[in-house]
Amino acid sequence: MKHHPQKFTRRRILAMLACIPALPSLAYAQFERSTRFIVASSAGSSIDAVARLTQPAISKQLNSPLVVENIAGAGSIIAMQTLARSAPDGSVLAFQTNNMVTAPLLMRSPPYNAVEDFTPIAMVGSIPLVLVVNSKRIDATNAEEFIELLKQKGGQLNFGSSGPGTTLHLAVEMIAQEIGVKLNHIPYKGVGPMVTDLVAGQIDFAVSALPPVHGHIKSNALRSIGLLTEQRIVAAPEIPTFAEQGFPNFIMDVWMAVLGPSKMPAETVKKVHDAVLASFNDPSVRNTIEKQGNIVKVSTPEEALEKIRSDVQRYTDMAKKINLVAH
Repeated sequence: MKHHPQKFTRRRILAMLACIPALPSLAYAQFERSTRFIVASSAGSSIDAVARLTQPAISKQLNSPLVVENIAGAGSIIAMQTLARSAPDGSVLAFQTNNMVTAPLLMRSPPYNAVEDFTPIAMVGSIPLVLVVNSKRIDATNAEEFIELLKQKGGQLNFGSSGPGTTLHLAVEMIAQEIGVKLNHIPYKGVGPMVTDLVAGQIDFAVSALPPVHGHIKSNALRSIGLLTEQRIVAAPEIPTFAEQGFPNFIMDVWMAVLGPSKMPAETVKKVHDAVLASFNDPSVRNTIEKQGNIVKVSTPEEALEKIRSDVQRYTDMAKKINLVAH
């Protein structure tokens, strides 16, 4: 039988082309699309270090390129606004701390609701806080001497933070309120710039996450006064807590969490949670994070939501207690 070639009319060609993109584009979206991983802090901060350390593992688990993107400033408000406006398809995630709860406390009309505008995927651990002083500007060597110095010269001392309303800011305000002094607050756009100025002597002291300042403590550029943890930590056994030095109320922690925009589908949440769980529990990744001074403990999405809810209440009450003024 003789075969005749088909006549490819313009209509036939368009019909054939219309059928081609559907499956390949879906595959591309699922497996090759990159994922933005917004870090709500400057480069060099503790959460930035953890994000970059876990980036390869999470990317491998998601089977998708994971791009770390630092969005600092405004106490993480800008980063969280970016996340809130993103599509809930897993293409944009954020790595955040308590700052997502504390920063809105300084605003009369907060641009987001910490509970309703995001999808908690997992709490992944916590970062110990430590109060450090510039060794050349402050003579105090322990909590008792430092508190006495604050009582005598509090108004003359400058302390830095990673931004107004951040956990690092509130930690110092908590101490100031407890002992009844007023201090001069110098806010920065992230932990990195704050630590740089603290080492240079531009400010007198600060509460910081331990990892960014531990090396400076060891070199004696900074002096540790005390950890704001309940107990000493394995990564820095030489640093005492404020609690053991007679100040049991000086306790505050910083949690780390992975979040998505609100209304993420359950299957997308599960996919990302499974990837995060596997990545943070990878022995090599976990050990490195903990050696930096952090604590790894991955929660369920439900536990993460409950923690955020309870912290909204906790920090709202604290803001009222220390007379934190909304602008």
